[in-house]
Amino acid sequence: MFKIKICGITNVEDGCATAESGADAIGLNFYRASSRYVSPAVATEISQALPSAVKRVGVFVNSSLTEIRQIAEQVGLDYIQLHGDEPVEFIKELSKHQVVRAIRCQNQDDNSVLQALSSLDTVASEVAGVLLDAFTPGQFGGTGKQLDWRRVSELIQAWQGQKLILAGGLTAENVAEAIELARPFAVDTASGVEVTPGRKDPQRVSAFVTAAKNAFDSTKSP
Repeated sequence: MFKIKICGITNVEDGCATAESGADAIGLNFYRASSRYVSPAVATEISQALPSAVKRVGVFVNSSLTEIRQIAEQVGLDYIQLHGDEPVEFIKELSKHQVVRAIRCQNQDDNSVLQALSSLDTVASEVAGVLLDAFTPGQFGGTGKQLDWRRVSELIQAWQGQKLILAGGLTAENVAEAIELARPFAVDTASGVEVTPGRKDPQRVSAFVTAAKNAFDSTKSP
């Protein structure tokens, strides 16, 4: 699975710059209420412009199974990221695809996150990874709000069922510390590398990817 994902790509230029930075994956947001929404037609153009090594992740929020499948086929998605309130059964229905389940951590000090993780036990073999993101009422990601990285580390140690992806307020300046403290399998950023929502800064993207790669290399087990 990917290690470094730049989410909220809305145009070919940003997609190509992200690929050139060495990122493993891009996120294409199909949630219409998001400032980073991209239409399937534009997403297809972005996808076709990228090298095959860069993974295409489609981000969906409470979309129907029919819509998810149609867009995945049209765009050529490698992963489907469920970022809303989709039931666990959706994962089984999408078993032909690699699925990332996003969990928004409203209260990292209680058992709600572990309960959400445990709810995936029945479909663990069908989930490619679980993305932990910060919770903001009425918003589904891309808020720039940080998680408690030490608490995330505890969650990762407590639940060994999946590859956990860390998101929420990550930037080039803090991603190394986040990786060192949380020890996630992968990292994901959107707002942390933007000029404005939906428009990436190539220098910030490159700096983020370099910092994340160096941090992952330095935290590898001997």
